[in-house]
This record gives sequence, C-alpha cells and structure tokens, in this order.
Amino acid sequence: MDCIFCKIISGAIPSKPVYQDDRAFAFADISPQAPTHLLIVPREHIKSLDEANDKQELVGHLMSVAADLARKNGLAKGYRVVVNTGGHGGQTVDHLHVHLLGGRAMTWPPG
Repeated sequence: MDCIFCKIISGAIPSKPVYQDDRAFAFADISPQAPTHLLIVPREHIKSLDEANDKQELVGHLMSVAADLARKNGLAKGYRVVVNTGGHGGQTVDHLHVHLLGGRAMTWPPG
C-alpha cells in the first residue's frame, strides 16, 4: 500500500507515537498548527469519513482517544477535534484521521 499513514502505523516511516491500541494509532503532526497537534488514525485503512458509514464504533473510539489525549496533554481550557473529508474539506492524506489541536485559543471560522 502506498498510504503514508499505513506506513507510519507499520513503522516503515518514523513517527512520534503518543497512543496505540489494536484499533487506533496516534502521533504528533509533522506540521503542527497549534502547540498540541496530534493525529489519531484507525489501523484499518479507511479512505475518509465518507467510507466509514458502517464503522460508527471505530469512529466513536477515535473520538474517545482524542478526548483522552486532550486530558493527558493538559488541554483543560479547550481543544478542537477536526476530521477533514475530500479535497474541498482540506483532506490531504486519503486515510481517515482525526486532528486534535490545542494549547492556544482557536478562532472561528477556521478556514
């Protein structure tokens, strides 16, 4: 597979892992947009949220991991969880992933 996130999960590409279990893998974003910017990805290759219709439990697990990582990273003042989908949605890697951003005030609208 030519997916960069699949290669990160397998260890073929180095990363800074912050969490892993049998369903999810989380690591620091290499181009952080906030003091804390982590990516939470399913181990299973799913192209985008559009292809996760029958994966509600897995998507819920990714969100729970994001909340747990927010607590562990001291983001009690607040944080943002983002799932970009498709080119117009800002998705640049075709593997479902959740961005956890925090450590500074977030503005709105984001884009």
